[in-house]
Amino acid sequence: MDSSSLNNLHTLPLLELMFQEYPDIVDIKQLCDMLGGISTKTAYKLLKANHIQHFKIGRAYKISKIHIISYLQNLICQEAKCHFHTLTH
Repeated sequence: MDSSSLNNLHTLPLLELMFQEYPDIVDIKQLCDMLGGISTKTAYKLLKANHIQHFKIGRAYKISKIHIISYLQNLICQEAKCHFHTLTH
């Protein structure tokens, strides 16, 4: 098992616990809160760049909580790889 898989195993329960109070489908304001209080402008940029999977109902963006968790896991994994590569040089 590589370090990224191991990281995902450890982060998934923590992220699920952190976000248990949120509904399974969130709106932009909730997404901003889940991502540490980012601005709505930044949230829209993340969605429009398809960094976080989402769908629209009319003009309203809707985001599955599991896709936010997946996005955060990818960020954590990339950060871990960066530090790992830094240490091995």
